[in-house]
Amino acid sequence: MVTDESTTGVSRRNFLQAVGATSGAGVMFATMGAVGLAPTAAAQPRTESWIAPTKSDFTLTGRSAKKVVVVGAGPAGLASAYELQKAGYKVTVLEARHRPGGRTLTIRGGDSETDVNGVKQTARFDKNIYMNAGAGRIAQWMVTMDYLRELGVPYEVFTNANADAYLYNERTGATPGNPVRYRTAKADVFGYTSELLTYATDQGALDQKLTAADKENLRAFLRSWGSLKADGTYQGGDNRGYSVYPSAWNEHGTPLPGPGSVSEVLGSRMGMYFPFEINWEQSMLMFQPKGGMDVTYDYFVRAIGKQNVQFNSPVTGVENTPGGVKVTYTAHNGKARQVEADFAVVSAPAGLMRRWSTNWGPDIDAALGEFAVGAPAGKIGLQYRSRFWEDDHRIFGGITETDMDLAHVWYPSYGYGERKGLMVGYYNTGTNARTYGDMAPKQRELRAVEQGVKIHGEKYRTELESSFSIAWHKVPYIEGAWAYPNTQSSRFKQLQQGAGNVYFAGDWMSEISAWQHGAFWAARYAVQALHTRVMTS
Repeated sequence: MVTDESTTGVSRRNFLQAVGATSGAGVMFATMGAVGLAPTAAAQPRTESWIAPTKSDFTLTGRSAKKVVVVGAGPAGLASAYELQKAGYKVTVLEARHRPGGRTLTIRGGDSETDVNGVKQTARFDKNIYMNAGAGRIAQWMVTMDYLRELGVPYEVFTNANADAYLYNERTGATPGNPVRYRTAKADVFGYTSELLTYATDQGALDQKLTAADKENLRAFLRSWGSLKADGTYQGGDNRGYSVYPSAWNEHGTPLPGPGSVSEVLGSRMGMYFPFEINWEQSMLMFQPKGGMDVTYDYFVRAIGKQNVQFNSPVTGVENTPGGVKVTYTAHNGKARQVEADFAVVSAPAGLMRRWSTNWGPDIDAALGEFAVGAPAGKIGLQYRSRFWEDDHRIFGGITETDMDLAHVWYPSYGYGERKGLMVGYYNTGTNARTYGDMAPKQRELRAVEQGVKIHGEKYRTELESSFSIAWHKVPYIEGAWAYPNTQSSRFKQLQQGAGNVYFAGDWMSEISAWQHGAFWAARYAVQALHTRVMTS
């Protein structure tokens, strides 16, 4: 007996060949879409309706593959090239910098970077020690995880939240040498909030909103959530942590003193950090590629073919021609060269595009202007001769938050048990990032260490071996950390449609800027729009 499963592919192919023999290519492609083998023009993706183009789209319609120039070897550019090449397109990738990944940059020992002011740094990190200078974490729901798995990139957990990391708000009373554990601050904020809500429930303030059963259920939740006593008051508890943890028989541990008063706890403003844990972008679990975030893009380059990716090739012009596009770039030998193709996918920062020679017109240029100024952001990697944060502070991964200009201090989520390690001494944005960016690298180090000593003690200074810092608004050919789009604006929608034979991609062309996930979906949108056009023309 012949089953439907065993004949479906053959039946579809025979049917499509019959359609192709009697109809035009447009009808053929529409029929392919109707039977689920290809996207239709009416189904251009606006959300996660991704239908990857395939080589069969060409073979079944008798079309020949097109040639595409991809500008930029960051996440959007390489994903575009990868998906197009899988479908049979001939791709050439032009990258201005000397390495792939764009803002997905990992700094290892021996790596050098020179900023737009000519300031050069060379990392002196030990083997197997690295700093993710840009993208540093991946949520498990992100499409980024799909590419890691498809390409075979090894990955591991990134610890985004750690109950034993610190909080240090200097402006609301924190003093050097007295940071508060994340778990302690959280217990106190939740405890007093629960107590106050319990009072509101008991005093009838919620009578208009809740039934008697509702209020009892709420009180039961608040007693658990805030570790309240039987009378509904918060007096602290072992969820705050211990100064000496329990050990053997009859060694019950020494609870932390406190808590402070409700005014002191609320006045510390530490509660502002806790929504981070349930933020849809940041919630655990999160992941990172083993060996550095940019490992992903080495895998992309290998999949695309190193011969198809040209580094040190900054683009200076993109023009539509009657037959496609013409892209002008400067080769590694300093000579101007041109490459012609049927289409281009441009994933460079919008501000850079506005400096090129183009003929896509003032409307597109004005639309790009909405994304032309990249936000400032900075990081510093501090290599230490010992992992004192693990040995002395018992902090294994995670992030310490502070209202000082460091903003975020990251502990490494790799290398556990090794002798040495690297901390991200600051990850800041906005005015603080510009302030640090205006300093010489050594000054950045001194400032970051001076602040960090207040949290971690003198070993933060005495155990330091080397540092490397980056100011993203000063990185050549990037000049900013991210740009947040107004996805409802007419100009954003105009860019989504492309300009002639040119399509745009990048995290700034997505609903989720500043993430690889956004860059990948923008690439998919551009690829599918381009492919739909090819298959329906």
